[in-house]
Amino acid sequence: MKRAVAVVLSVAVLAAVGTGIWIYKPGWIGMSSGRAAEGKAAGNAPAGTQPRAPGVPVDVGAVVRKSMPQIVEAVGTIQPIASISIKARLDSQVLQVHVAEGAQVKEGDLLFTLDSRQLRAQSDQFTAQIAKDQAQIEQAKRDLVRAEDLAAKGVTATVQRDTAATALKALEAQLAFDQAQMANVKAQLSYTEIRAPVSGRIGSIQAKAGTVVRMADTQSLAVVNQMDPIFIAFSVPAPVLEELRAVMAKGPVRVEAGKGTNVSTGEIAFIENTMDLATGTVTAKARMTNDAERLWPGAFVPARVILGVEANAVTMPAAALQIGQSGPFVYVVRDNRAVVVPIKVSRTIGEEVVVASGLDGFERVVTSGQLRLADGVAVSINTPKPPAAAKPGAGKPPSEAKN
Repeated sequence: MKRAVAVVLSVAVLAAVGTGIWIYKPGWIGMSSGRAAEGKAAGNAPAGTQPRAPGVPVDVGAVVRKSMPQIVEAVGTIQPIASISIKARLDSQVLQVHVAEGAQVKEGDLLFTLDSRQLRAQSDQFTAQIAKDQAQIEQAKRDLVRAEDLAAKGVTATVQRDTAATALKALEAQLAFDQAQMANVKAQLSYTEIRAPVSGRIGSIQAKAGTVVRMADTQSLAVVNQMDPIFIAFSVPAPVLEELRAVMAKGPVRVEAGKGTNVSTGEIAFIENTMDLATGTVTAKARMTNDAERLWPGAFVPARVILGVEANAVTMPAAALQIGQSGPFVYVVRDNRAVVVPIKVSRTIGEEVVVASGLDGFERVVTSGQLRLADGVAVSINTPKPPAAAKPGAGKPPSEAKN
C-alpha cells in the first residue's frame, strides 16, 4: 500500500514540473507559468536599461532669410490740416443758410447770407457823395484855369489863383476820403456773404436763419474741417529719431495708416522741433491722401512708417518668441531635442519677428508646446495636418445638397 502511494506522488511531481507549477514548501520558491514567461521576457532585455520615453509633442516653424521692410509702428491721431471756425465779422442777422449740416463743401461755396440792407444804403450814400465830389472837382479845375489866365494878364492878384488851387486840392482830398469810406462799406458788404475758406466737410450749424449774430460772439456759426489731404500725428521714440531724419534727408518717407483693405498712404510732412521729456518721444505728422474719407478727424489709427527694406533679414514666426529673466529666447530643435537659444529682437512685423542676433536663418524653432520644454528635453515634431476637404454639397442650399 505504501509503495502505491509513493508511485502516485512521483507521477504528480513529474507532471507539475512539466507544466511549470512548483508546489510550495518551506524553503521553496513557488512560480506559475505566467510569472515564468514574464521572467523570460525580462531576461531578453539588456541588463540595466529602461524603455525610452516618448518626446514632448511640439509644432515647429522655419527660420528663414528674406527681404523685410524696416517699419516703425505707432498709434496715430487723425487731425485735419485746417479746422476753421466760421464766425460773423459784423453785427447782423442770418437771412439764409445755403448748406446742410455735415455736407461736403468746396472752397468759395456760399454758406451763410447776412442782412445787408443797411450797408447797401450806406454804399448808395457814398456813391452819391463821390459823384458830388467829382462834379465839384471839375468846377474847381475850371476856376483854377481862369484864375491862372487872369493872373498871367495882370488883371487879378496871384492870391485868387492860389485860393483856386487850394480849393481844388481840398476837393480832391474829400473825394479820396469818400472813396475810402466807400471801400470800407464794400468790405463790410462782402462779410454778409460767408463762404467756405477751404474745401472740406462742415459740421453742426449753430446759427439758423433769423439768428442775430455779433462780432463778439464766442460760439462759431459752424466748423469746416479739411478732409483731403489730412494729417496723422504720432510719436516717434528717441532712438528712432536719428534714423528717421537720415531717411528723410534722402527723400520722402512713406507712411501707411489703417487696417486690411482700408489703408491710406502718405509721407512724413514734418517733425516737431521739441522732444517730450516725459515720454522720450517726438511728435511727427504725416500728410495722407484721404479722397475716400477713410480717415476721420479725432480717431485713432495704426500707423506704419516705412524707413526702407532690409535685404537679408533673419525672420521667424512670432509664436516662437519667449521672454525669460535674461531676455528673449527661442527653443531650437536639434537632434530631436529642444535647445534654448538667446536672441535679440530687432522688430516685429505682423506675425513675423526680425532677429538681430542669435539665429543664422536655417533653424527650426518651436512654435507650440513650449510650456513643457526645458533645455535638452526630447521633442516629437507633430505632423502638419492637411486642410480638411470640403464635404459634398457644402456651401449649397439644402435642396441642392440632397441632389
